[in-house]
Amino acid sequence: MLLNNYEQLGLLFNMNLKESAGSGLQGYRGELVLVEGEVGDSAGRRKPPLAVLKQAVLLADESKLKLACGLVDDVADLSHFFSRYGADIAADGKAIFFVVNIPAPVKVTAGGLTYELIPLSDGLVWTELCDMFYLEKADFKGQSAGEKIATVCEAAAGFDSKSPLTDWEAVCANTTNTKRETRGAI
Repeated sequence: MLLNNYEQLGLLFNMNLKESAGSGLQGYRGELVLVEGEVGDSAGRRKPPLAVLKQAVLLADESKLKLACGLVDDVADLSHFFSRYGADIAADGKAIFFVVNIPAPVKVTAGGLTYELIPLSDGLVWTELCDMFYLEKADFKGQSAGEKIATVCEAAAGFDSKSPLTDWEAVCANTTNTKRETRGAI
């Protein structure tokens, strides 16, 4: 399985879950390493990653990603996703990324695939996906966590936003200074 390969390579970070999603599929939620940290010792252990896809939601079969979603603070970090994981996305797969520093939703094409980029400075990727596809608690009733990811993927299959197709360089040049709000104990 593709996600098992990622795990062996140390690309799954802060894993929340990785489990079967039914019919030869595997689901993952956690963080996905975009840029690995440097080797930290003689045993080959690495320091923490330099860039990650936060709150990643992935659905994969044996060799391809059917769904790839997550959050980045800086749109430029997605170039690492395109180069490292772009070839792993199925031709009919969906890739939806929430980005803190873009002003408006856009579509970009990289490696022959179209990616949806949506601004998000506050909120959770999973909640935003469920809202975007009009999924409610009843849609997930009796499903395992992996099956819930498959349900989101099914809902995403018919999704086509009206966002404009924009050149990658133009997206990177038109960023904002927005920062993600942090919450919790001080």
